[in-house]
Amino acid sequence: MENLVLKSGRERSVEHQHAWIYSGAIKEFPKKAEQGDIVKVVDNKQNFLGYGFYAPKNQIACRMFYFGKKEIELRENFWKEKIWKAYELRKKYVISQDTNAYRLLFSEGDGLPGVIVDVYDQVASVQILHKGIEKIYHILIQALREIGLEYIYLKTKENSRRLEQIDIPEGWVDNVIPQEKTIISENGLLFGVDVEKGQKTGFFLDQRENRALLKSYAKGKRVLNTFSYTGGFSVYAAAGEAEEVISVDISKEVCAEAEKNMQMNFPNYRKHQAFAEDCFLYLKKIPENYYDLIVLDPPAFAKTAQNVPNAARGYKEINMQAFKKIQSGGLVFTFSCSGSVDRDLFRKIVFGAAADVGRDIKILHQLTQPPDHPISIYHPESEYLKGLVLYVS
Repeated sequence: MENLVLKSGRERSVEHQHAWIYSGAIKEFPKKAEQGDIVKVVDNKQNFLGYGFYAPKNQIACRMFYFGKKEIELRENFWKEKIWKAYELRKKYVISQDTNAYRLLFSEGDGLPGVIVDVYDQVASVQILHKGIEKIYHILIQALREIGLEYIYLKTKENSRRLEQIDIPEGWVDNVIPQEKTIISENGLLFGVDVEKGQKTGFFLDQRENRALLKSYAKGKRVLNTFSYTGGFSVYAAAGEAEEVISVDISKEVCAEAEKNMQMNFPNYRKHQAFAEDCFLYLKKIPENYYDLIVLDPPAFAKTAQNVPNAARGYKEINMQAFKKIQSGGLVFTFSCSGSVDRDLFRKIVFGAAADVGRDIKILHQLTQPPDHPISIYHPESEYLKGLVLYVS
């Protein structure tokens, strides 16, 4: 195992357990290590700091998974212990009789950079983001089997395959395929999940607690759920006895799934409609003072820092439209899942939208991701979901 030597003074972030080492912080690069290889990280005086996955062509040249002053053996149990610790956290705070869908592994949040594992009942949907995880892939799969997950589906982003040189084929591991559609229970509500064709790993588990909060506010309200995907917020609104629920998403397929999810929970429900339309255009054309509650949960507008200016304009536009149209005394649930748009910037964008519209707006709740998407206090970049519940006078 080769050494990666940091420049003088650049060891401090590693000593503080920040998981990313940028190429500019490196004094001596490993000579033979390739993409995804494990390297030993040392300071300018050769003091051991930990181990990480090496990525010589990336701006983030090393992703740390172990911090310490003593070297250890990276045997199979080292990796399995990380996975089991993550599972114990979920068993303690998330999994219940009413909820059988959760994020089992959250990359840096669980000390395993480069992997996401979402569990949908007996199905595990796995995203490999970095080459280093491919090196321990067989251990990961073995651990998931030991936890009791019968079906495992592997997904890899196109850019991860290209940039990280990931070679493992997508699809059902060992060709073990469930014979029935995957149905999950979340807080007692049912949702169909398509892990093969669905967005991300199949469902947006990070909004679980925020959907439950919306349910508590929905009674008697006309609810508009934009960027609705398969109707998560919509089903919760119906469960909260909303007067009317409208789902809007640009995809006809997910609108159809939103209606199926609604009917699965509330057969013969007649207060829901789903429209396949551009949400920006839909917000512009809705009447003023009709909706009592509007959900703005768009996809990540900013994939990288370079996209932030355009993303800010997009977030401002949808919030302005919601503020213009919402009934006086109504609520806006507004979110950003763009990692490059931090909490402070998101609030500034929403402030700008409010100021331009000129309505009196108060923050009732500041929202984030749930316990199965844990944020390492040493790695704030793992906090990506920001949300506000706003009261509009």
